Amino acid sequence: MRFAGKCVVVTGAASGIGRATALLFAREGAHVFAADLDLAGAKSVAAEGENITAVACDVCDVAQIKALMDQAAAAHGGIDVVFNNAGAAGDRAPIDEIEAAGWDRTMDLLLRSVAMGIRYAVPHMKQRPGANIVNTSSIAAVGPGYSPTAYAVAKAGVLHLTKCTATELAPHGIRVNAVQPGFINTNIFTSALEMPADMVDQAKAMIMQVSSHAQPVSRAGMPDDIANAVAFLASDAGSFMTGASLIVDGGITVGPRHSWDPEAPGMFDALQAMAEGAVPGTGQ
Repeated sequence: MRFAGKCVVVTGAASGIGRATALLFAREGAHVFAADLDLAGAKSVAAEGENITAVACDVCDVAQIKALMDQAAAAHGGIDVVFNNAGAAGDRAPIDEIEAAGWDRTMDLLLRSVAMGIRYAVPHMKQRPGANIVNTSSIAAVGPGYSPTAYAVAKAGVLHLTKCTATELAPHGIRVNAVQPGFINTNIFTSALEMPADMVDQAKAMIMQVSSHAQPVSRAGMPDDIANAVAFLASDAGSFMTGASLIVDGGITVGPRHSWDPEAPGMFDALQAMAEGAVPGTGQ
């Protein structure tokens, strides 16, 4: 019961990482405000746990973010934890094709919403001992190749926002950290491709199979993996951490595939094979 009596706000709580995290906080005693554009989905989460309040919130609408934070604070005298998690894949167009409107929508959803979540939560957190914020970034923030460009840039912005606000809020005793998920089996992939409902389960099964071979940890990442990391950062066990980020990715970012997969030789292996005369076509 690490969060007994705490007031916790989770955005993007209707599914995936947000859902798993909201339920974990509730199981450990928190009063959770599960916010999502999908109110029906948020209500289904509330029905699964105790002390969960479903709230409709479009995080691209700043007024709705403020209303969410005000509602949570009014109910419990303040806010102890905020998990700024709501998001989607954003505009998938390459940089030479993306339109300004698509770029702006992606930044509003993935970066501005986090900044405004912090902005309107903090006034309700200043007098709460141990108050802290966790933001969802991504492994896409560490380099190209994991997502569309606009998404990656926004998530990199979340990391820097996390560091900057950690310094600003330190005098108030408020910690700010981030979590960087890898390939987690959620709806973000299927919704980004606008798959019909009858293909979603099939696609998720494929993601499970492929991702279990895509990283050193040979299983698919699941929402609970991220929820556990968020809970650690938000708990007293993480009380010496601020401005930090936890990469939770099964090791996919540790290095090129040949560094951990013996079936995928790297450049040095190829050169060594050539030197030993094992490369076909070299005439050796």
